[in-house]
Amino acid sequence: MRSYGKTDIGLRRSSNQDAFSICMLPDGAILAVVCDGMGGANAGNVASKMAAEAISKFVERSYRLGLSFDGAAALLNNAIISANIEVYDLSLKDPNLKGMGTTVVAAIVTNDFTVISHVGDSRAYIVGNEIRQVTRDHSVVQSLIESGKLTPEQARVHPRKNVITRALGTEEDVLPENNRCDLSVGETLLLCTDGLSNYVDTSGIKSIIESTQAEAVAEALINEANKNGGGDNITVVTVKKG
Repeated sequence: MRSYGKTDIGLRRSSNQDAFSICMLPDGAILAVVCDGMGGANAGNVASKMAAEAISKFVERSYRLGLSFDGAAALLNNAIISANIEVYDLSLKDPNLKGMGTTVVAAIVTNDFTVISHVGDSRAYIVGNEIRQVTRDHSVVQSLIESGKLTPEQARVHPRKNVITRALGTEEDVLPENNRCDLSVGETLLLCTDGLSNYVDTSGIKSIIESTQAEAVAEALINEANKNGGGDNITVVTVKKG
């Protein structure tokens, strides 16, 4: 398995509030984490970086050989819950960081399974013969789509499309959502912030991944998002199997 990541400030923001982490685990598995911070320039930076580092350290410390899917899912959830406590506690201690938080999408990719855990609207996709969104946005517009009040096309231009219903660090408790997917040989797992998904549609993402060497995909996707407006920070992590 090969994994690559890149983050970019975009064209309109004064700071980059995204963060990511990639770690190799003892049995050749990969941990990937992507976060999109919020709460003011400095606070968003602090929340995303802190969460990505805390989740990575927790998993690296607790991961063991032969972990089952259920065990890996519990490990990722516990890592996110632990990071939530760290970010939330710091926001209470420092008035400059009050209200900070971050999205997170994290994955443990092993030879046997892939487990994904997320909070917020940063996404995971599987790209092979087709592209499939694995995660479900924790957002206002996603709730409206599921209730039949909005179509996906309407949601893309809705004025509240960036309002999320769950975040890491904004409250004392957090509820991550887990997904299992089987990454086949030749397929790519893509983790990204909404700076990519809001500016490059799924057909564009699939086309770039198909036509680009694995080590250059993250940069190519970021370039495309910037070409299409670059209105937000953009972070991309890919894991390709085989």
